[in-house]
Amino acid sequence: MATEQEKNELYAMDISDAVWESAPGTEADEERVEIAHLPGGAVAMRNSKEPDTVLRYTAAEWRAFVLGAKDGEFDLE
Repeated sequence: MATEQEKNELYAMDISDAVWESAPGTEADEERVEIAHLPGGAVAMRNSKEPDTVLRYTAAEWRAFVLGAKDGEFDLE
């Protein structure tokens, strides 16, 4: 879990020039999740239909999420 200081620094970071990516094959007018890679391995995530609402994750948080998804931790079954 990120420290409060790490999260504060992450949310203070200017990401106005971030390059947003979405899954291959998604259409520009589709609602989709977009991510932007930030310095230090951090990641920002947003919904394409609500681009002003951005969640930010430290490198460790993002790594834990990706590994959990690969391991099936979020499967409904």
